[in-house]
This record gives sequence, structure tokens and C-alpha cells, in this order.
Amino acid sequence: MTSPRLHHLQALSPGGLHRIAYREWGAADNPRVVVCVHGLTRQSCDFDALARRLAPEFRVICPDVVGRGDSGWLANPLHYGIPQYVADMVSLVARLDVEQVDWVGTSMGGLIGLGLAALPGSPVRRLVLNDVGPSLEWQALQRIGAYLGQAMVFDSVEEGAAQLRSISQGFGTFSEAEWLALSRPMFRASEQGVRLHYDPAIGQAFRALTPELAAAGEAQLWAAWAALSQPVLVLRGAQSDLLSAETAARMIQTGAQAQLLTLPEVGHAPMLDRAEQQDPVIEFLRQP
Repeated sequence: MTSPRLHHLQALSPGGLHRIAYREWGAADNPRVVVCVHGLTRQSCDFDALARRLAPEFRVICPDVVGRGDSGWLANPLHYGIPQYVADMVSLVARLDVEQVDWVGTSMGGLIGLGLAALPGSPVRRLVLNDVGPSLEWQALQRIGAYLGQAMVFDSVEEGAAQLRSISQGFGTFSEAEWLALSRPMFRASEQGVRLHYDPAIGQAFRALTPELAAAGEAQLWAAWAALSQPVLVLRGAQSDLLSAETAARMIQTGAQAQLLTLPEVGHAPMLDRAEQQDPVIEFLRQP
């Protein structure tokens, strides 16, 4: 299979129902399922390269988190947050009708996976955290907040891709053609031009974050980390400004079944689009 199948489901928030879109790769009856979840301002097509490699062995599910991509937007922007995203993923796993899933989460997608994996009776069998952990560096959060939620409209995809490249240096090295291909799913046509694919309101809750609130959230995430019983692979970009080397080391020291792999020549966050980044993930997911 060279292209995914697009599906939708309804999920519930305190403000009502909303639509979740997800792309499915591989055989629909394969009980070996990998769920791949993107970062804060990204979308499911980020995982196309990894999904192509996994599809011969796994059923691969790549959702657009609510407010992004082909999913709907929430009526109340204050509901954009990890609790809502975890609840949506519970609905997604129920739709898949499987007992267990493996989870690959980049940045925010990793925090969603951490929250789901820590729940009693969790369906998560193995967890890959791509450049994220319980402690997030405050300066990196401020960097992300500086551009998050801006209603950016461009005359062309090429112009938008250039803007994205200027704020995505941590992703690694790409040719012009590679970066344009990676960026095309990030835009939607509008009357004014092409706009970013996500609801600008996702930035409201993020901008309300203070160091005190961040510290409280960090304590909850460390408690979730301590509750894990699954094997975990922690990927860290060697130049990451979000997941520090100290936090990664603490995760390995305190994680019951955690292992760390540092990826060279990349920061936040590795795109898992090339063999040297994909191979250790695939090897980890193959393990019983």
C-alpha cells in the first residue's frame, strides 16, 4: 500500500460533539496496531514516511488531533488540552476494536500517549516518546508560544513553507523539494490565500500558561511517568531545546522499562522521516 485511507469518527467534549479524522495504513484486520500522533501545530501526514515502512507489518493509525488537519475544531478553545486529547484517543482506540496498540508520539503526541499509557487498564503496549518528557524547558515553551496561533495567511504554499522553515530549524536538514513536500499538508485554501491547517485558537490555552501552571503540570506528568509499566523508548534530538539531557537522564533512571536514544544533528523534533531515525523505532515496536 502506498497511500492511506481517510476515516472519521465523532468524539465528545464538554462543548458538544466534534469530528476526528485519522489515516489508516496497512491491512485493516491486522491486530498489530501502531498509533502515531503528531506535535502541537502539526498533522497526521508527518508520519507518511514512517507509516509506509510500518504498513507491511502493522496496521498504522495516524490521527489529526482535534483542531488540526482534517479534524474539526472545538467550540470552546479552553478545552484544547491533554485531557481532551486523551479522551479523543480513547474513542479512537474503541473504534479500532483492538485490545492493544503501540504508540509513537512526537512532542504533544508523546504527552497524549504518556497520559493514556499511565491509566489503569491502558491499551498501550509499547510507547515511543519522540523528544518529549515530563519536564519541558520554559524557554522552548516561550519560543513556541511566540508563533503559535497566529492567523498566518500566505499568497502561496511556497511562501508559507518558507515561513515554516524559519521556525522549524530543529527538524533537521531538508532539501527545498523535501521541505516543500513535508509542508504541503500544513496548508488549506481560503478566500484570502493559503492558511495554516490548524485552529488559531489552540494558542489561547498555551498563552495562558505561566511558570506556576507549568510546574503543576510537570508534577502530574512525572506522576504519570512513575505509573508506567510498559516498555518505553525515549528519543531525544541532540540539539533539542524542549527535552533537556538532564530530563532524559532522569527518565531513564526512574523509568521501569525505559531506554534512551539520542539522535544526532537534529533538535526539536526529529521528523522520523529517514532510515537512521526510523530503524530503532521499528526494531523497538517489533519486540514482543
